[in-house]
Amino acid sequence: MNNPDQPAAAPKRQLTLLDTTSIIMGIVIGAAIFESTSVIASSVTSGLSLILMWLVGGLMALVGALCYAELTTTYPREGGDYVYLTRAFGRRCGFLFAWAQFWVVRPGSIGAMAYVFGRYANQLRPLDAWVGSNFALMTYAAAAIVVLSFLNILGVREGKWTQNILTTVKVVGLLAIFFVAFFAAEPAAAQPSAAPAAASDYRLALILIMFTFGGWNDMAYVAAEVRDPDKNLARALLLGTLAITAIYMLVTFAFLHVLGFDGVRNSQAVATEAVEGTLGDWGVRAISVLICVSCLGAINGMVFTGARIYYATGTEHPLFARLGVWSQRFGTPVRSLVLQAVVTLAVVVGFGLPANVDTPPASGGAAQVEQVAGQAEDGFTKMVIFTTPVFWLFFLLSGVSLIVLRRSDRQTPRAYRVPGYPITPIVFCLSCLFMLAASLDYAWGNWSAEVFWSLGLLAAGLVVSLFVVRPR
Repeated sequence: MNNPDQPAAAPKRQLTLLDTTSIIMGIVIGAAIFESTSVIASSVTSGLSLILMWLVGGLMALVGALCYAELTTTYPREGGDYVYLTRAFGRRCGFLFAWAQFWVVRPGSIGAMAYVFGRYANQLRPLDAWVGSNFALMTYAAAAIVVLSFLNILGVREGKWTQNILTTVKVVGLLAIFFVAFFAAEPAAAQPSAAPAAASDYRLALILIMFTFGGWNDMAYVAAEVRDPDKNLARALLLGTLAITAIYMLVTFAFLHVLGFDGVRNSQAVATEAVEGTLGDWGVRAISVLICVSCLGAINGMVFTGARIYYATGTEHPLFARLGVWSQRFGTPVRSLVLQAVVTLAVVVGFGLPANVDTPPASGGAAQVEQVAGQAEDGFTKMVIFTTPVFWLFFLLSGVSLIVLRRSDRQTPRAYRVPGYPITPIVFCLSCLFMLAASLDYAWGNWSAEVFWSLGLLAAGLVVSLFVVRPR
């Protein structure tokens, strides 16, 4: 009888163009569009500038997608950035990327969505009377991580169909918000504009916008499971990025139409307020359900793709060899999925819940959703600050790796070449450098302890790599 976890098992190419595009859209379109729109509006000076900021974010993501299209089609293996960084800069850099994903980026990103999911799920089905507010919200967050990790353990088919369904529901829901707010609701009355935000706040706007666009590159981590990778990898990156940009701009147009710019800036629950006047309490609950579904789609996509990074690392580094096993029984990296869930739960619990979660709930309707959203903001923002600097550091290195590999690995065939080379990757690298500097400046300027935790964990990984990583 064969061992179900014997190393002979390997990823199979079974993800279609629809599957890969759903992974991209499902990860990117999470709760951030609902959580951050008002903060972004408060950091710019007009409705036009708000729309332009989303367009700038979409263009930055598109430039990055063009670069990743060449990297993924040239090296269609599990692990994505881990593969590119290892080939371009050596095994230690690849190890550090996997280390950062394992301890910082992946648990922080999943945790941010889990916090928001817990808030809104508890509003729909309160557990406060059973376990108290803190534990109720944490229970929902932990349950989302555990259940979705279990579904992905069962098989790629279960994981991808979960992602496809959740992505479809959230896209339909966002388009429904657009149609209700833009065509059914009364437009906002003209009001005197509030004082403009300081110009320096544009850095916060960009940080939040790029966080909201974050995740389109995760498709690279499952490249070894994509059918016809020479075509479908590039198509999924470009289609997914363009579709996300269009959806974000349509929804923002709708928010501005029904609430006005000042209404968006001052809102604590922008989507709820956009539909409440037309749909009433039913619309409020529908928005809460949509936010929960959006969070679950983002969590599922990140769980699905993140485990592939640790699997790829385990196949090459003895310290993590037990993670480099593809289960024959389930056809998934079971050990990586399990350990990823454990670390993510630990980080979520370690950060804890904001102190105001025990505040008595509001009476209902938009006021209750506003309170829930406000409670979610603290944990959500902490997770963004925790992950952002490390994320942009390795994103920058991945952009540089495209230029390095063009020179050092010329013999490898390239089914797709980024247009406008080398200008396109240079623009991508400069945008990553700006975002890295902006995120560090914002975190240090506000004396955020989270950034020190993330940089400390990265420094610890560097020390570990000096002892465990050896040249091949």
